[in-house]
Amino acid sequence: MSDEFVDDGAGHDVDYGHYEAGQQHDGLDQLHQAHGSEADAHSQFGVYENDHHANTSTDFAQGHHEEFDQPGVVHAESDDFTNYSHDASVDDHVFAAEGSQDSHQAEFGELDALEQRFDASFAQGTEFHGGEGQLGVASN
Repeated sequence: MSDEFVDDGAGHDVDYGHYEAGQQHDGLDQLHQAHGSEADAHSQFGVYENDHHANTSTDFAQGHHEEFDQPGVVHAESDDFTNYSHDASVDDHVFAAEGSQDSHQAEFGELDALEQRFDASFAQGTEFHGGEGQLGVASN
């Protein structure tokens, strides 16, 4: 509280008191949080297989036979021959496989929080001590 004495212009002192009180509370809380994650995977494969098997066998024979007899009765004989044999075997095998694998994973989280608190109270008062004739405008 403060007291002031002001001259009212007529030679009288006027007791003028002024009371002022205040209270103020401010607050601001802010929270921001972000989280992110990402994962990728890629796999590609190929399998190729080729088998070949071959087998062959060849037999060849050629001949000539002649026979002749003469006592009492004549006998003659002649033979020509050819013998051929062939064996073959072929095996083929082909195997092919291709593939790919993909994977993707993503995560994200975000948190925003804002808290406000503004409290204010204020009181103001004016006191005047003097007579009724001393009431006037005070200037400061």
